[in-house]
Amino acid sequence: MLSPSSKPLRTTKRQHIDQPLIIACFSLLAIGFLMVTSASVHLGVKMGNDISHYPFKQLMHIVIGLVFAVGIMQISMRTWEQKGQQLFIIGILLLLIVLIPGIGVKVNGSTRWLSLLGLRIQVSEVVKFISVIYIAGYITRHSAYVRQSDFALLKPLSLFSIACILLLKEPDLGSVVVILIIAMGMMFLGGARLRQFIWLMVLMAVVLAFLIYLEPYRLARVSSFRNPWEDARNSGFQLTQALIAFGRGEFFGVGLGNGLQKLFYLPEAHTDFLFSVLGEELGLVGVMVTIGLFTTLFARAFVIGEQAEKIGDRFSALVAYGLAIWFGFQAFVNMGVNMGLLPTKGLTLPLMSYGGGSMIVMCGSLAVLFRIHYEVIEHYKSHTKERH
Repeated sequence: MLSPSSKPLRTTKRQHIDQPLIIACFSLLAIGFLMVTSASVHLGVKMGNDISHYPFKQLMHIVIGLVFAVGIMQISMRTWEQKGQQLFIIGILLLLIVLIPGIGVKVNGSTRWLSLLGLRIQVSEVVKFISVIYIAGYITRHSAYVRQSDFALLKPLSLFSIACILLLKEPDLGSVVVILIIAMGMMFLGGARLRQFIWLMVLMAVVLAFLIYLEPYRLARVSSFRNPWEDARNSGFQLTQALIAFGRGEFFGVGLGNGLQKLFYLPEAHTDFLFSVLGEELGLVGVMVTIGLFTTLFARAFVIGEQAEKIGDRFSALVAYGLAIWFGFQAFVNMGVNMGLLPTKGLTLPLMSYGGGSMIVMCGSLAVLFRIHYEVIEHYKSHTKERH
């Protein structure tokens, strides 16, 4: 039976797809593709006298990601729930494999990628998705324990500490923070006690400060973030160039393709600092539209989670919440880094930054969100038939 608070929905074929969500997703993909094209044309010329090198590859990444998403849509949420523990083991194995010399691909001093059929798969992105599935399953299986025990967070976080240690070996502190935020956010929404989070946040802040202090390059990033202009040619170079890009963009931008910072000054313009290129070329208007699209994605994910919770599908609801936290927090960090609100960290802008592995994993993750919405509508549809 439906809960008293849940109202039957009139179900049509169109209602099986969350229209605001799909518009937001395709808009982000389209804007991202345009900005990657604009930010990478000169790189293609420099590498092989081919202006279409990066745009063509990014278009292939999007197409493969969408095809992959269609396949993921066919997998029921019950299957994900049953396979969560096995997926977590696979995630740990992937983190171990990427550290094996000769197998993991090293870029800019970090070994974070596996090469598969010509695509570089960033293992941490796969582990983020697996983390959402595993934590949702754990809370669903141990819901009473999570709500009543003062130690409910310790077991899953102790397992995640293994993954975090392996990620730090790559090194990839940014992904460690994202995964911990996902886990803690989902546990909080799952009913864990508030006082646990206070202690854990304090502990996390202490550990994070220690890890930053331990590595000179991390300490330099934090120091330069506080005053990037103090050493604008070295440690503050990325941030100062990003801020100049936003300054040049003003309200309406200098025009698509007309940005200068991407050409000679802004490192990783088509990946980590794509948002700065967008700010320069599309201005405040483009920035606000992009933030609005991510806000729509975040909000719709929570609405879908709430709908799943109303029909008693706790696992699906938690997965939707977890995906919202992941995409929302990662987008916030990337934008914050670009605008000088946060220290420099190498996290991609979801659905927009250049990269095959990241694009495929994120498209597949969103397909799970669409699957949850589909199953909710199917539930209402079947119960409406029973009532008639």
